Amino acid sequence: MHVDEKFTLVQRNTSEIIGESDLKELLSMKKKPVVYLGTAITGSPHIAYFLWAHKLADFARAGFSVKLLLADVHGALDGTGWDLLEARYAYYSAIIPLMFESLGVSKKSVLFVKGSDFELSKKYMFDLLKLSTLVGVHDATKAASEVVKLGDNPRLAGILYPLMQALDEEYLGVDVQYGGVDQRKIFVLAGEVLPKIGYRKRVHVMTPMLPGLIGSKMSASVPASKIDLLDDEVTVRKKINAAECVAGNPDNGLMAFLKHLIFVVKKDRKESFVVERKAEHGGKLVYASYEDLERDFISQKLHPGDLKAAVAREIISLLEPMFKDRERLLKLRKAAYE
Repeated sequence: MHVDEKFTLVQRNTSEIIGESDLKELLSMKKKPVVYLGTAITGSPHIAYFLWAHKLADFARAGFSVKLLLADVHGALDGTGWDLLEARYAYYSAIIPLMFESLGVSKKSVLFVKGSDFELSKKYMFDLLKLSTLVGVHDATKAASEVVKLGDNPRLAGILYPLMQALDEEYLGVDVQYGGVDQRKIFVLAGEVLPKIGYRKRVHVMTPMLPGLIGSKMSASVPASKIDLLDDEVTVRKKINAAECVAGNPDNGLMAFLKHLIFVVKKDRKESFVVERKAEHGGKLVYASYEDLERDFISQKLHPGDLKAAVAREIISLLEPMFKDRERLLKLRKAAYE
């Protein structure tokens, strides 16, 4: 794959890249660059996780070595009880590979790393203390504000969180850190402080945050806002039917999920998105692009009810690997969350 093709693949479906020119140089100079995404093992994984899973697949196709950090220590810093970390790590490490399976991504193309395996080392902790002497409380709090649950009386843990995320870039040996736009302030902080302790600045790639089915954000703490990866078919349809989706207004979570995931997956598979309708309601609609679907939705040629039924079918299809292993996964989730 040519450098320009690799860059286009990495760039697609992103909101911002900090260091675009550095990324192009990296792609031209290094045969196997390294990227990582970290996910704190806090809330139960939901369908928005498919967005970053698919983006990691893009990186793999572009020739990157891909690392996925299951950040157990970060989970504790963000409020997960220390006694629950192993159970939540077990659940995450069991269910997330099934997301890649659903997307047709080989498990061998993603290296899973447990945060506590390297973040508790003497050298790492010494570097963390170094950073703590260079970063002010205000700057650390600002960096964490969109990621960590700080509250009215922030714990010191929340301030350490962004410093550790910066250090992870060095200790994972990566060239690029990828995450959602909510990570931007942490990425900027990392770029500013790592060179101060002798480590290089990395490239940072961001994708959009998906809106919730209700409300502004898909959140593990608001069940009605998201589809959990272990929701059954009945629950999926119920939640989708209850989702906010005003006729003619494309500003909602369902349309965002279609734009940033379903149509991207369909394009890669050379498939179209199909809306089944009875003949008396106009018959089947077939869409090759999100833009065509959005146009019909705005003009109200496509009814919210028909759209919801089609989206529910696609989500149920994505969750198929979880359905096959649901009994074991439910036991792991119960141990982690109940």
